[in-house]
Amino acid sequence: MAHRFRDSALIDALGALAVAAGGRVMAHYGTTGSIKADGSPVTAADNEAEEVILAGLARLLPGVPVLAEEQAAAGRLPAASDLMVAVDPLDGTREFIAGNGEFTVNIGLIAHGAPVAGIVYAPARSRLWLGAGDRAEAMAVAPGAGFDTATGRGPVRTRPMPAEGPLALVSRSHPEPAVEAFLAGHGVTNRQAMGSSLKFAVIAEGGAEVTARFAPITEWDIAAGHAVLAAAGGSVTQPDGSPLVYGRAAHGFRTQAYVAASAAFAGR
Repeated sequence: MAHRFRDSALIDALGALAVAAGGRVMAHYGTTGSIKADGSPVTAADNEAEEVILAGLARLLPGVPVLAEEQAAAGRLPAASDLMVAVDPLDGTREFIAGNGEFTVNIGLIAHGAPVAGIVYAPARSRLWLGAGDRAEAMAVAPGAGFDTATGRGPVRTRPMPAEGPLALVSRSHPEPAVEAFLAGHGVTNRQAMGSSLKFAVIAEGGAEVTARFAPITEWDIAAGHAVLAAAGGSVTQPDGSPLVYGRAAHGFRTQAYVAASAAFAGR
């Protein structure tokens, strides 16, 4: 089964599923939500998009455990498994409510503790990224549209270091002094605020060099973006360069701190 996680037909089918979920997200754009027990916001868009994705995964990957944000919020976590799917139906709910377009639909395939394929869809931007193995692609497709309507499909890679130095994408909702110290220590003077896993995708297609988080984060938030960035030649590691490990059921499926970077930044 692990080898099928990189199958191009499956990746395309999951891309279509993310676009369908994006249609449900955009049907609620401009609405407000409520606050979950952990203090994070949730909207009808989160729940409806997750329902679409779970139904699709039951057809495409029957029997594979799914780690999904709203199911997890309801106390339904999968057991530890070598293979699983990480789903965030609406990453960046605060950005969704704010109406700034910086939110994504995420589906990440995890095998033996590492993301091996990922789908990141930004419905407000009609932009879809797919990544598996050493190939990452992007295309334009409207939320809820048929996958066959996608245009401009082509490979993406992280960029060479620009002459003006690296650009860091920093969290719009979760600023961290430790991240600022890390960036300063690496001579990064250019910063742009951005929400959600969109940061990973922008680095993957050559729009920036680095993003980081020094606090734990749930695996469904970053698995898809991790896979896309790695497929585009970048990397996502712990700050000391060691691998970021997924499938940590004993830790509530929360990752360690991470640095996500282009090949040029990581190789400095």
